[in-house]
Amino acid sequence: MTRIIAGRAGGARLDVPNAGTRPTSDRVRESLFGSLESADAIDGARVLDLYAGSGALGLESLSRGARSVELVEQNRAAAAVIRRNAATVARAGDLPPARVHESAVRPHLLRATGLFDLVFTDPPYDLSDDAMNEDLKALAPLLSAHAVVVIERGKRSSAPELAAAGLELVREKNYGDTTLWWASPSSASAAAEDDPHS
Repeated sequence: MTRIIAGRAGGARLDVPNAGTRPTSDRVRESLFGSLESADAIDGARVLDLYAGSGALGLESLSRGARSVELVEQNRAAAAVIRRNAATVARAGDLPPARVHESAVRPHLLRATGLFDLVFTDPPYDLSDDAMNEDLKALAPLLSAHAVVVIERGKRSSAPELAAAGLELVREKNYGDTTLWWASPSSASAAAEDDPHS
């Protein structure tokens, strides 16, 4: 069973798809969100959760004060679970509902508009490194100047090619078999963008 850890919807129970997804463990989520809150990366942020699975990462952000959350998941059954979870969290915390997009990630990114401040990308382990890196390139134009991108992969996966997507590494941390990379737009990329929150 998965729950929202903290915030206005803290304790709300989330359903998990029966197959085809790999939920982020509670231990990793708790550590991740503690770090994000310390960095003031959640409150008022526009959040994008890619390969959303159960939607736990994006919905945790909503509970903790994100301004808006969009969740992208191509698996139809998983997308239906996310819609139920989004409704549960909205009710529990008296929050605006998250938007759920039933779509593959890259096509969604190529047609999306606006800028995002916090992005979670937790692709399935069987997604190739090349495909993940192409998705990061498609994501780059949608990032605000000081955005935080959190990439979750198996410990044995290759590191993402951040520079090719105009990103630079902020930190890297291992949790058992899971590695999290934090990235932000590189200084050159950020200088070329007007930050909507400045």
